[in-house]
Amino acid sequence: MYPINLGYRMPAEWSEHRRTFISWPVQASMCHPEDYEAVCRGYAEIIQAIAEFEPITVILNPGDSEKLSRLFSNGRIELLKIEHNDAWLRDNGPTFLVRDSGDLAGVNWRFNAWGGKYKPWDLDDKVAGKVLKHVGVTKFDAPLVMEGGSLHVDGEGTLLTTEECLLNRNRNPELTREQIETELKRFLNVQKVIWLKKGLAGDETDGHVDNIACFAAPGKILLQICDDPTDENFEITKLNLALLKQETDAQGRSLEIIPIKQPPKLYDPVTKERLTLSYLNFYFVNGGIILPIFGGEAAEMDRSAVLVLNEIFPERRIRTVNGRGIIREGGNVHCTTQQMPAEIKGF
Repeated sequence: MYPINLGYRMPAEWSEHRRTFISWPVQASMCHPEDYEAVCRGYAEIIQAIAEFEPITVILNPGDSEKLSRLFSNGRIELLKIEHNDAWLRDNGPTFLVRDSGDLAGVNWRFNAWGGKYKPWDLDDKVAGKVLKHVGVTKFDAPLVMEGGSLHVDGEGTLLTTEECLLNRNRNPELTREQIETELKRFLNVQKVIWLKKGLAGDETDGHVDNIACFAAPGKILLQICDDPTDENFEITKLNLALLKQETDAQGRSLEIIPIKQPPKLYDPVTKERLTLSYLNFYFVNGGIILPIFGGEAAEMDRSAVLVLNEIFPERRIRTVNGRGIIREGGNVHCTTQQMPAEIKGF
């Protein structure tokens, strides 16, 4: 039985949360293990920022229990021991569902570390099921390799993703685009999938949509843009903008597209590779938004991003965090988090 047959659906991220889940970093799996303490400080900043708005559960390996018990004394911060290989819970955690009765459930996707890029991932593939068992909700095992950062929904039947990621041969090579769409509709109860071509240049997740576009509301999409023709993101964002202008959502509405300019280029000081910076890797919390900003040469663009979000979401407090805190590890705020919706009657 699929979630769609039982009336479950994935709500929009801005819907009320019961809590947020996040995983604590694991030094052995880091791209730059020498930065472990700095990355921990970055995670701690994100956790404490989220706790200003809603409860948060930190998934930790048993060896970190004593350290984190000392670090987090806020009553809104719960510690949960679940062994894991890596710390990007958006991608290996469950996708929570809700139905009109208020009941919650969750999808347990298959996880293969972004197309087999990082070994081992056996523990990470089990995290979603253990989280769902911990909170005591129905679990639906999906036959798809899927990461939460590769999709956004508007809560009214529309899903946004990229071909670069979902059609990549390192995810579900045996499935066609149409077959992948069918499974997304069955498990998330969406009626339409909007396919962008590519994500940001150099994104090692193979173009997760949560770095380049997201729903701001039903019928409204925030799109990160680049106005420098010499930047590889120029053509990527130009094409995605053109595609969205021609699209309608599941309700038949034309889309209002709200541009937000990308941060200036930033390179890894050691590898010299470009880092994947995005203001759209923000996270909705109850009454607020947790927004990564980057400082330095990006200060002006940071202020612009805050202004754009303040205008779009006047009822939410924009809580900024240091976007450089964990970026060398390949992601940012949204990549670390997973929302558990509230049990809302009459959803």
